[in-house]
Amino acid sequence: MSRDVRVAVFRPDDERLAEAEALLDSLGAETVADPMLEVRPTGETPRDGAYVVLTSKTGVELAAEAGWDPDGATVCAIGESTAEALRDAGYDVDIVPKEFSSAGLVEALASEVEGERVEVARSDHGSDVLTDGLADAGADVNETTLYQLVRPEGSGESAALAAAGDLDAAVFTSSLTVGHFLEAAEERGVREAAIAGLNDAVVGAIGDPTCETAESEGVEVDVVPEVADFETLACEVVETAAPTYHE
Repeated sequence: MSRDVRVAVFRPDDERLAEAEALLDSLGAETVADPMLEVRPTGETPRDGAYVVLTSKTGVELAAEAGWDPDGATVCAIGESTAEALRDAGYDVDIVPKEFSSAGLVEALASEVEGERVEVARSDHGSDVLTDGLADAGADVNETTLYQLVRPEGSGESAALAAAGDLDAAVFTSSLTVGHFLEAAEERGVREAAIAGLNDAVVGAIGDPTCETAESEGVEVDVVPEVADFETLACEVVETAAPTYHE
C-alpha cells in the first residue's frame, strides 16, 4: 500500500519517534524524521503536596527514575498517556480530567483545592493556564521543572523540504514544535517559503492550543483530531493527504 505521502514528524529522538515512524510506515507514508524537541533533565523531582500533577510521560519517567514517592498525595495526570505511564511505573492515578488539557484539569480540581498545596511537575515550557487556574481556585501552587525542552542542533530538514514544495504533510504535537520548526526555517533563511509550503500541504495539530499557535504564525491547520492522540492525528493526516479512494 503506497500512498506516496511524505510526512514530517517532530517528536523527540527516542521511542516516540521510532513509534511514529513505524506507524506512518504501516500507513504507507514516507516519514521525514526531524526532531524539534530534545529533553534535558534538571535533576529535580516532584515536591510534596496534597495534590501532585504530572503532565507528560517524560516527566513521569524522570520522576520514577529518581525514586519519587507520592507519599499519600492525590496524583493527577493530564491525558491518558501520562496516566498510563504512571501506572506502568507502579503509581496509582487518582484524577484524569475528561478534557486532556490544562484547562480540563483546572476544571476537575477547582472545587477541591482551595487552601491545599498543589505541586505541578513538568517541563520548562508548561502553560500558565494550569498554574494560574489552580491559584485562582485558591490553591497554594508550587511548580517544579523536571526537564527543559530545547531544539536539537541540525534540525530543520523538514523546513527546507517544505520551502521547496517537497513535503506533503506535517504533524505538530505541541506549540513548541511549531515554534522550533519556524526557528529552524528562519535559521535557514526559508521561513516564509516554509510557511507557504506547509499551506500547500496537509498540516495536523494535536489539539487546539497547538492549532492556535500555528495559525497565529500564518500556518493553516487542516486536521485537529477530537482525541489528542498521536496515532489518531497521524492517521487522519495521512488520510487527508491521500484518501484511500485515490489508491
